[in-house]
Amino acid sequence: MTVSLQIPDSVARSLRLPESEIEERLRCELAIGLYAQAILSLGKAAELAGISRQRFGELLTHRAIPRHYGQDELAEDLAYGRGE
Repeated sequence: MTVSLQIPDSVARSLRLPESEIEERLRCELAIGLYAQAILSLGKAAELAGISRQRFGELLTHRAIPRHYGQDELAEDLAYGRGE
């Protein structure tokens, strides 16, 4: 599934980011927010952000966002360890 999000021009201009960084930064911010609310697992949030799980974990630590570790994360880690 592909989801497209339209940002009003007035908001985009207010972001104070170089235009070339806007999409990447918004994807990362969305991923962090969804992870913090326990809507996405760490692995899926990292995938949405387009960065490694390790780098995503570093971002969470930098922002003092607690890490969730439940059955979903355990299953993802086990699958990763098996090379799946």
